[in-house]
Amino acid sequence: MSIIVAQHLSKSYPVAVKEPGLKGTIDHFFRRKYREINAVQDISFEIDQGEVVGFLGANGAGKTTTLKMLAGLIHPSKGKIRVGGRTPFERQEKFLRQITLVMGQKQQLLWDLPALDSLRINAAVYELSAKEFKRRVGELSEMLSLEEKLTQPVRKLSLGERMKAELLAALLHRPQVLFLDEPTLGLDINAQVGVRDFLREYNRRYRATVLLTSHYMADITALCERVLLIHEGELMYDGSLDGLLERFAPYREVYIELERDVPEEKLKSYGDLKKVEGRLACYAIEQDDLTRAVGRILTDLEVVDLTVTEPPVEEVIGRVFQGGIMSV
Repeated sequence: MSIIVAQHLSKSYPVAVKEPGLKGTIDHFFRRKYREINAVQDISFEIDQGEVVGFLGANGAGKTTTLKMLAGLIHPSKGKIRVGGRTPFERQEKFLRQITLVMGQKQQLLWDLPALDSLRINAAVYELSAKEFKRRVGELSEMLSLEEKLTQPVRKLSLGERMKAELLAALLHRPQVLFLDEPTLGLDINAQVGVRDFLREYNRRYRATVLLTSHYMADITALCERVLLIHEGELMYDGSLDGLLERFAPYREVYIELERDVPEEKLKSYGDLKKVEGRLACYAIEQDDLTRAVGRILTDLEVVDLTVTEPPVEEVIGRVFQGGIMSV
């Protein structure tokens, strides 16, 4: 059952255009001109309850704009949205109780007060009883390993602890739909792993739906089986993470270890040689040519070891963002 439905969703903004100089300033004051910026262009997708979906795209691709439309913060220029059977921008109470939006660069906790005080405010907003508040805080703080930190002023928490506390505050009302915009932004490796583990457990325990944007590909590969790829406001791909590699990376990486040194010029004759380090070499070889190329390497060279792998997903996404393979 689809809990999120977006149909032909678009968002454009009028932006004032001003010519340089005094004349441009006067014209801008009396006869202001505008041009349209298309942040999101005619995208459609559906997400089922309980899915964890990665939302990928370069800076300015339209990810945050889409999340804000889904969360009801901004009105779409065109198209329809339904989240949990409701229209987000109508901001109905039942809708607001069902969703949460977490942005890694924003905070809702009061800086100089203990996180627990801010949580009490959230509990009052969502009309949680004292007993239910205590139970939920205990459960979530245990999942996040925050039991001893909630009585400290927020400013004394580490960045990782602060992000976990922000997640606790955002999930205190137990939403069924999570819109997460860069939730691990700026965190160290250990803190990133802790947030990922928590989100995985929250999804498993409450069957919550998660739409996640992140520039850390480890977040996507650890949590998401399905990804949406947006580029310059247009939805370029909707499918499995493995399918993304198949579509946008029609090659494999072949690593070989040689018995003895071989001139680099000779190694180049077997395929696209990416790097050579002593007796180790790495090739990028088209899938259609993989069997033939590997056969030639094994026949002509003294190979100690050979490994065929898929390219790193972050490299594939990087190539997509650069526009090098958008036509594939």
